[in-house]
Amino acid sequence: MNNLKLWRAGALCAVFFLTACSHTQRSDGAATPQAWLEPGVRVTLPAPGISPSVSSQQLLSGRFNGQIQSLLVMMDADDKKLSLAGLSSVGIRLFLVTYDAQGIHTEQSIVVPQLPPASQVLADVMLSHWPISAWVPQLPAGWTLTDQGDKRELRNRHHTLVTEITYLQRNGKRVPISIEQHAFKYHITIQYLGD
Repeated sequence: MNNLKLWRAGALCAVFFLTACSHTQRSDGAATPQAWLEPGVRVTLPAPGISPSVSSQQLLSGRFNGQIQSLLVMMDADDKKLSLAGLSSVGIRLFLVTYDAQGIHTEQSIVVPQLPPASQVLADVMLSHWPISAWVPQLPAGWTLTDQGDKRELRNRHHTLVTEITYLQRNGKRVPISIEQHAFKYHITIQYLGD
């Protein structure tokens, strides 16, 4: 990763290919998983559990530097762990990333070294799905995360909009349909498959 900006921006692509994920393991004395919020600002991810549980099949389309890529992703999260699996267009599993009490674990089929670690991808997923109360203690001083109507906004200590997440109601639940990351200039559109 030569350039932090490209590294974070590649988080979008990693949702699609997650094959270059780092193995960030948590054990006694080891650091907990961290991710970049904007250049020079890191955050420790919240605990992996969420309740009620979330399970979905999503077609993710991402735009960065004028290029668009898509991938089918299966997401499962419960009170103990978060798992993301990426599938090819013919249903072959390309990767599996699991975040639990022991850290981030990855299984990959193809190595694409220019893509970012799993913690970057998990940060976007968790920023979208985890309650604000799980994020507030993790955010740097002066940063805010707020829900306003169908939007969730992450702002830095200068009140500049860093990440904007748009939601809609689906099957009685509020679900993210897009993530706009202003600091690293990428956009993810989420299309839900099935019920």
